[in-house]
Amino acid sequence: MITVEDVGLQFGGSKLFEHVDLQFTAGNCYGVIGANGAGKSTFLKILSGELDSTSGHVYIKPDVRMSVLKQDQFMFDDHSVMDTVIMGNQKLYDIMKEKDALYMKPDFSDEDGLRAADLEAEFAEMNGWEAESDASRILQGLGIPVDDHYMMMADMDGRDKVKVLLAQALFGEPDIIMLDEPTNSLDAIYVEWLEDFLLDYEGTVIVVSHDRHFLNTVCTHIVDIDYGKIKLYVGNYDFWYEASNLMQQLIRDKNRKYREKIAELESFIARFAANKSKSRQATSRKKLLEKISLEEIPASSRRYPFVGFKPDREAGKDILFVDDVCYSVDGVPLLSHVSFIADRGDKIAFVGENENAQTAMFKILTGELEPDSGSIRWGVSTSQSYFPKDNTEFFDGCELNLIDWMRQFSEDQSETYLRGFLGRMLFSGEDVFKPAHVLSGGEKVRCMLSRMMLSGANCIMLDQPTNHLDLESITALNNGLIDFKGNVFIACHDHETLSTLCNRIVEFNEDGARDLRITYDEYLETRKGN
Repeated sequence: MITVEDVGLQFGGSKLFEHVDLQFTAGNCYGVIGANGAGKSTFLKILSGELDSTSGHVYIKPDVRMSVLKQDQFMFDDHSVMDTVIMGNQKLYDIMKEKDALYMKPDFSDEDGLRAADLEAEFAEMNGWEAESDASRILQGLGIPVDDHYMMMADMDGRDKVKVLLAQALFGEPDIIMLDEPTNSLDAIYVEWLEDFLLDYEGTVIVVSHDRHFLNTVCTHIVDIDYGKIKLYVGNYDFWYEASNLMQQLIRDKNRKYREKIAELESFIARFAANKSKSRQATSRKKLLEKISLEEIPASSRRYPFVGFKPDREAGKDILFVDDVCYSVDGVPLLSHVSFIADRGDKIAFVGENENAQTAMFKILTGELEPDSGSIRWGVSTSQSYFPKDNTEFFDGCELNLIDWMRQFSEDQSETYLRGFLGRMLFSGEDVFKPAHVLSGGEKVRCMLSRMMLSGANCIMLDQPTNHLDLESITALNNGLIDFKGNVFIACHDHETLSTLCNRIVEFNEDGARDLRITYDEYLETRKGN
């Protein structure tokens, strides 16, 4: 389907990647991975023709139709939801509009009739009569109800617009589908629907995603952007991860043996080079030494932070009591009669289709909001730290450098101490003197996690902490939360994090909340039956 030959890309004289030779074939799903800034989205733009490479070529047959997930939510505001989806097959959409315009003409001529007949034949050949029903099926699969299918895009909220653009990319059986972060903001049940759709799809899929579970489920191959190279591996993400670590270990072991051999030879040469009876052996060993070369392990663009939460004190038996909490915004209920009790050591996932309900619950737990009715009570031995979904107030307009930013939250004001926490989150050298307001989304998240690690809290609350993080940082956060000895309350889109971390689920819905003492995967199974 796609052939990539000797493709390279330079920005401002620096090479992002070079000498890329790949083939993408039908029936396979390729997951594109790499550190933030490695060039994943850029590579997709080169494949789709949106961006020219500096060198090399991308070949796609002229009759192959490619569909790309659009990123501009406002691009189709002048169109209905249904039209936006059908525009995923632009040729079919153009035929529909031309055909409709012809039939609307008051002076419909014989020539118009002939043109309309040609259009009708082409329309039928392209399964045009099933277009709206096919589009509707995809929209419903992604959670857009039938009543919204003829709304104007301008009237849709941001999350639903993203779903419509995803439906557009999936519509019309394209030969190639390219998706950049398709699971962002999708509830788990719709991610699962998307996984099933792609597993049944017979064309070529190329996808960038930070969702490890999604990559493991749908991918047959991994395209790894690292070391300034792009390499193709057979298998899903876990297979690539294990194989990559094994290969690195093999190279390290081989190099260690080489170093031991080199040291042995150098020692022999030093001892016997001046000894006539041993000089021949010393010379032969010197020649052998010259042939031994170490396989360099190139410096990876991946950087692995360390996330570790250490409570200053262990919590007692009483952790958290939530009793009949109700909360509304402008008369619209977000939380209705929510009650649950958290036990010591519980790691609880807050789930539900309305993320605003989860955020409201977090803010009530922190005291930032007062419930309309009901109460919450923390155990006297607990201490809390909170990661908000919106961290704007911590950074906007803040001229403090990162050391001084961290000082706001630390009893120990020494630079060495604060550098230690920032270093764990990959801020080193001169990075710590950057003004807080210039940080990227991912850097802000890492700063917020550093702040939480400083707190020493035994109960931590996290509202969508994996947004803006790369795979390495998500994995580090996941591992840090698993190792944490206190209580965790978390809302998160990362399936792997929730499935490996949480022992309980609190689901917020229109009727209130369900407190389920089951794992996240067990919870998803219950939803399948509903």
